[in-house]
Amino acid sequence: MSILRDRKDKLAIRPTEKKGEILQRRPFDIWSDMDQLFERFKSNLDELFWGTPVSMVGPFLETRTPTMDVADLGNRYEMILELPGISKDNIDIQVTPNAIEISAKQETTEEEKKKNWIRRERSSTNFYRYLELPEELKTDSVEAEMKDGVLTIKLPKVEPKPEFKATKVKIK
Repeated sequence: MSILRDRKDKLAIRPTEKKGEILQRRPFDIWSDMDQLFERFKSNLDELFWGTPVSMVGPFLETRTPTMDVADLGNRYEMILELPGISKDNIDIQVTPNAIEISAKQETTEEEKKKNWIRRERSSTNFYRYLELPEELKTDSVEAEMKDGVLTIKLPKVEPKPEFKATKVKIK
């Protein structure tokens, strides 16, 4: 280690690889290094007890967040969620005038005792999504459709925004 005085008279300790070599580092780099070290420790500890972050094995439920796209189509919003392996009967959709709440819980209750399981990750899954929308919705006209593991929800607006078209301006 060597100590170098910056122009503003601040001391900064910098690691050196060769004797006499000084590496440029900012004074607060040690905090980012400590943050990275702690994150690595935390992820390694989680993997030790829970396995990979994607799945949780055993009596624990796998909690995941499905990918979601939301588009503003002028007179309505359209949400598309990927929910592979979840039955439409296990999905609960609640709509308020300015938000939507989607949740699902699916459990495998069948016990196949004749199989000698080496690993079993598909026992149960659940998720919860809540999204506030910027405009008021017609809650009585919401439509939802499930096809091939993709849930499409159409959320009509009470007062759709008028669509403005861009006008090209010529420069003189």
